[in-house]
Amino acid sequence: MAEHESLEFGKADFVLLDSVSLDEFMANLKLRFEKGRIYSYIGEVVVSVNPYRAMNIYGRDTIEQYKGRELYERPPHLFAIADAAYKAMKRRNKDTCIVISGRVCLNMMKLTIELMVESVKQPLNVFKCIFQLVKGAPDAQLRSLHIQRDPTAYTYIKVGGQIKSSINDSADFKAVTDAMKVIGFTTEEIQTVYKILATILHLGNLKFGSDGDVTLIENSKLVSVLGDLLSTKDENVEKALLYRTVATGRDVIDKQHTHQEASYGRDALAKAIYERLFCWIVGRINDVIEVKNYDARVHGKNTVIGVLDIYGFEIFQNNSFEQFCINYCNEKLQQLFIQLVLKQEQEEYQREGIPWKHIDYFNNQIIVDLVEQQHKGIFAVLDEACMNVGKVTDEMFLQALNGKLAKHAHYTSRKLSPTDKNLEFDRDFRIRHYAGDVVYSVVGFIDKNKDTLFQDFKRLLYNSSNPVLKAMWPEGKLSITEVTKRPLTAATLFKNSMISLVENLASKEPYYVRCIKPNDVKSPLLFEHERCKHQVEYLGLLENVRVRRAGFANRQTYPRFLQSKNWLICLEIIHIVCLDKVTILIMIFHTLFLSLFCHSQVWRGTLARMRYRRMRAALIIIRAYRRYKVKSYIREVNRRFKNVRGMKDHGKHVKWPTPPKVLRKFEEALRNIYNRWWAWTLIKDLSPEEMVQIRAKVATLECLKGQRADLGLQRAWEGNYLVSKKDSPGTASSFTLVSSDLQRKDKFMRVLFSCNVRKINRFNKAEDRALLITDRHLYKMDPVKLYKPMKSIPLYNVTGVSISPGKDQLVVFHTKDNRDLIVCLQGMVPAGDSRIGELVGTLLSHFKSEKRKLQVNIVSPIHCSMNGRKCTVIVETKINQSQPDFIKSRSGYILSVPGN
Repeated sequence: MAEHESLEFGKADFVLLDSVSLDEFMANLKLRFEKGRIYSYIGEVVVSVNPYRAMNIYGRDTIEQYKGRELYERPPHLFAIADAAYKAMKRRNKDTCIVISGRVCLNMMKLTIELMVESVKQPLNVFKCIFQLVKGAPDAQLRSLHIQRDPTAYTYIKVGGQIKSSINDSADFKAVTDAMKVIGFTTEEIQTVYKILATILHLGNLKFGSDGDVTLIENSKLVSVLGDLLSTKDENVEKALLYRTVATGRDVIDKQHTHQEASYGRDALAKAIYERLFCWIVGRINDVIEVKNYDARVHGKNTVIGVLDIYGFEIFQNNSFEQFCINYCNEKLQQLFIQLVLKQEQEEYQREGIPWKHIDYFNNQIIVDLVEQQHKGIFAVLDEACMNVGKVTDEMFLQALNGKLAKHAHYTSRKLSPTDKNLEFDRDFRIRHYAGDVVYSVVGFIDKNKDTLFQDFKRLLYNSSNPVLKAMWPEGKLSITEVTKRPLTAATLFKNSMISLVENLASKEPYYVRCIKPNDVKSPLLFEHERCKHQVEYLGLLENVRVRRAGFANRQTYPRFLQSKNWLICLEIIHIVCLDKVTILIMIFHTLFLSLFCHSQVWRGTLARMRYRRMRAALIIIRAYRRYKVKSYIREVNRRFKNVRGMKDHGKHVKWPTPPKVLRKFEEALRNIYNRWWAWTLIKDLSPEEMVQIRAKVATLECLKGQRADLGLQRAWEGNYLVSKKDSPGTASSFTLVSSDLQRKDKFMRVLFSCNVRKINRFNKAEDRALLITDRHLYKMDPVKLYKPMKSIPLYNVTGVSISPGKDQLVVFHTKDNRDLIVCLQGMVPAGDSRIGELVGTLLSHFKSEKRKLQVNIVSPIHCSMNGRKCTVIVETKINQSQPDFIKSRSGYILSVPGN
């Protein structure tokens, strides 16, 4: 017996709305979302709203309820559309496709079809695996991949990593890994998949710098990490990132990249590795599910179900080349939907001679042509610019667009619209898409369109000792002197792929899943009306409803209709028109559907109304009580805090009232606002010099709190202690003169820190020295020779510092060239205090102001490198020792400090 939803859940099919308007459509969509009904129909089109939560509607028992059923026999579900596609394939030997547009989890659609046809036993999610790896993999596996459990630590994913989600990444990670095992991936192949994903994350964190004309890798430790993950030599990785091998006749030279070329190369490598991995996984799955020893006489026609999921149309503040391609793809698929669902259906009624009032819709063919048309389209202009000899810039590409498209109704730029201040000169152009106006920045269009994946990267990966990775890069075996054709541009490849895809889809019987994203914060409760309304308009859902409602929901050719076992019964209850034509068209929605199920709906309607009245009464009482609790809390907060401006501690002693449950997050935000205001009242009158010291102390507290006790936060931080007569009696003036000479010579702006130190020299001997750190250099000085500068280290060459968790003053400065500096700070400090906290906080604050990262390690023993050799430094207490000093040990050095 068919089971249907009661009216409390709204209309399951939008065609059954009492009146067709955007407001009615949105009200029904919102009601179904709030009631947990995320699927609805427009005839045979599924409308899916992302629930942003796990739902218990995908189990084996649910699958069985939809097997072999017609769409209208059960509440709307992906399983129903999957079964319809499967039946079309099996019963009528039809190739079918399911086109998922907007945003929905592709693996859920795959799961639906896979469980229905039982070909592949488990789903494999290729998507979102990077987040699952970072947030869900076991600790031991993360350590082997050199990965932190923090998505915000990685440049490529840190924006998405900041969004809180209820998704269980650990469970999803295990499910994907188990699915790969079930499908037939070997342990080595699975490990290679995660090594490649980790490689992509580490590539995104590579930073390039310059030393004169030489391009350098600033965080060079990542090179060894990449070498380990890619199973290749570190020096080969570094060379491929910094140089390009060029063949000129018989000569082969290494051409060094500029900073910009190295950055583009890095990003191109990350994209190419991901693309190869994706294609390899698809190929492996296809190998597993392919019918072995296929024989058409035995197995019948080789039919398929294709599933296409495309990332949704987006409008960002800064839309790049990649977003331009994604939006073009959406326009192309929207054109297919218009062609098959809106245009051809109306043309069919006209051919059949059915009285028909044309329903208007926007045909986006003009926008598709704007992008892909030969010789005139944006892709053609971009390719032409990339093939020109000499230096071609993004600005020149924009000028060419302005010349070719100046009169196009859907294109403009600042040059063509001089008064439009939303567009930047020589940078932006705007396209009037069906979904709305989008401003694109041409920055990077030229470089991203070219094949920036240098042959050096392909040879690097082909020569990997990992056989799985090696197999992904067969073209890497070509020698540098072999001549190859100019590779197709990214735009041409993408355009050709889209044209081929649309032709492939058009040859199959299509089923549509139109996906709507209810909010941007992944909340299971929030339905943003304007955002959803915009998506409904873009997807053409209202026009779809109007065509289906005004037309005929079921259209069959005579042979197919006569195959139906119940066609004689159908003739008694349907209205048949145009029997002399090719097609039988059946109007069912307010006749067949209602006549079949009216008897059950009457009783269900009565029960639903009774439940509704009870629920509405309870809801009114609950809402009134909640309003009372909220108002009471707000009044109490206002009463307690209204006079805090005049209080001595600005209200710090005031106890917060307990909020009702619904306002807990609000209270948290309110406390944050108050704390920021309270902090502002303390610092608003501080001088710039005092603010610098406050920022340094905050940096120290954030970094060292709970790890060292002697932070020195209660005293004033002098910083430049060598000008103090307390630290350097009799020599302060000499240091001042030398410091002034260095400032004139090296042009530094300010001194960050200075003091006397005990250090280890290159002969493994301890000696007295002075340390001067400016905003540009770290100087070692000889206090005996009136602070004569001994050696300087550029501050950009310092990668981190290590300190111990004890009360000593040991500091190790780590450098890019592995010539670390090991010192023990000296000077007069209060009991139980040290200058370690001041030094660390000052450096952290300065590095942050220059948008650089300083790695701070609090460990014992400390691992470091002296003159390129690895060693360790430990701290030991000696009772009879008066001053800290270094001694040589078997594994490195020991800092002996006085005991009690």
